[in-house]
Amino acid sequence: MPYTDLQQLLDEATAWGFHCYEKSIEIDDFTEPVIEVLTERLPQKVSPLTTLIVYRLDEAYLETGEDDTAFGGRRVPRYELFIFPICTDAVQLASDRAWARGIWEDLRPLGRSVGGYVNSMTEVDDERVLAAYGREKLDRLARIKAEYDPGNVFHRNVNIKPV
Repeated sequence: MPYTDLQQLLDEATAWGFHCYEKSIEIDDFTEPVIEVLTERLPQKVSPLTTLIVYRLDEAYLETGEDDTAFGGRRVPRYELFIFPICTDAVQLASDRAWARGIWEDLRPLGRSVGGYVNSMTEVDDERVLAAYGREKLDRLARIKAEYDPGNVFHRNVNIKPV
């Protein structure tokens, strides 16, 4: 599958005019406690468009060298859970945003770290950025950022501050 096709897979689900939010968390496996959280919480969503997407990270992900990518975390098989409130109005979004945050909070003690996939971080702080990348990778990315973006022009989303 071409990369651009992969990038566009979710475009229609979050079309112009929808109210959206996103959280993600990494888990090692679908243990009993994880399944309990999901089976209790999933039916509580309000919008029929709101979804939970699961990505399995293995195969090519495991074959990629740690220094060959900015993607953080150890190269071990795991799952990434993306919690996507997708709503037609702001009232639904307020409810489903609280729902998504609740699932995320319940899964945090069962997950890999407070880091997660940086492109789905909606509330960002230095602790989460460090947890997502790890100290060595974050320092390497900051050095690269200092070389190619010393003025920190590209500072949206999860910002890596140049050193």
